[in-house]
Amino acid sequence: MDIFLLLLGFLLVLLGIIGAFLPVLPGPLTSWFGLLTLHLTSVIPLNWTFLGITLAVAILIWILDYIIPAMGTKKFGGSKYGVYGTTIGLIIGLFVPIPLGILIGAFLGAFIGELIYDSKDMNRAIKASFGSFIGLLASAFIKFFIAFIYCILFIMKIWEYKSVLF
Repeated sequence: MDIFLLLLGFLLVLLGIIGAFLPVLPGPLTSWFGLLTLHLTSVIPLNWTFLGITLAVAILIWILDYIIPAMGTKKFGGSKYGVYGTTIGLIIGLFVPIPLGILIGAFLGAFIGELIYDSKDMNRAIKASFGSFIGLLASAFIKFFIAFIYCILFIMKIWEYKSVLF
């Protein structure tokens, strides 16, 4: 059973890394479930402090994943309409069946929001949309970084208990 949990945990950690770029999977949360699965084995003891801190970080990153693109829109001169458009575009982009739906959704949402705010200023709308895109890239990088760290933590725990596991 421990080997099954070990393999399942490793699969979840890897899916978390992939989920940093796919909007369908919440990357760090999926990786955290991999860490939890590892700690559910009979060999590796449960460390509630470790699991609690890593869960808090994963949830924080999951929340920030929806806020950072809107912050990028605002930073690049977007109005509240652009911020709202980015958020609406992100949500709609989740349900679009194309691979880059979330990127296109956020970009178009910010663009349309800015055009609603001021239909004459096309440059401002494009600049705010670019800010939304930069925010999405920053968010993906942060998710990848945290999921990668969780993968390293997973491997370190396995290495620490390798003599008992194998």
